[in-house]
Amino acid sequence: MKAKFLIPLVLFVALVVFLAIGLNRDPHEVPSPLINKAAPAFEVPQLAEPNKTFSPESMKGQVWVLNVWASWCVACREEHPVLVELAKSQIAPVIGLDYKDKREDALAMLAKQGNPYVLSAFDGNGRVGIDYGVYGVPETYIIDKAGVIRFKHIGPLTMNLLNEKIYPKLSELKR
Repeated sequence: MKAKFLIPLVLFVALVVFLAIGLNRDPHEVPSPLINKAAPAFEVPQLAEPNKTFSPESMKGQVWVLNVWASWCVACREEHPVLVELAKSQIAPVIGLDYKDKREDALAMLAKQGNPYVLSAFDGNGRVGIDYGVYGVPETYIIDKAGVIRFKHIGPLTMNLLNEKIYPKLSELKR
């Protein structure tokens, strides 16, 4: 008879423990299987100059930031001033990846809000985003000199995150 009540109690306690663990995790720090692995290769047209292409291979030897964004993304507009600050710091080149967007809408947004990117690659069909495991925009990656992903952040960048994680990580990798 006791076992009949003990099993649901044990299951309830286990559920509460898992819930408590889950509630204490930062939802922006979703573990990525790409961390410490080579950034997926791709070659796509540039946003502003569709006759030119961009490939991560062209960034080998540099520490750089890849920011996945879209003009339709409200959170991307929220993080835009932070990206402008990151670009002004000139600590590392910031490359945009315009994700599942309309080229004219993306260009209009950058013209209106300022362009923090050295260049933006155009991922109109989202194929590159799939290879990078994009959950949703915005997402930001730091890629080292060897082309290895060393950091991933899901969601909009903030000045706090820039100062506490992004700048220190970029400085560390540039040494």
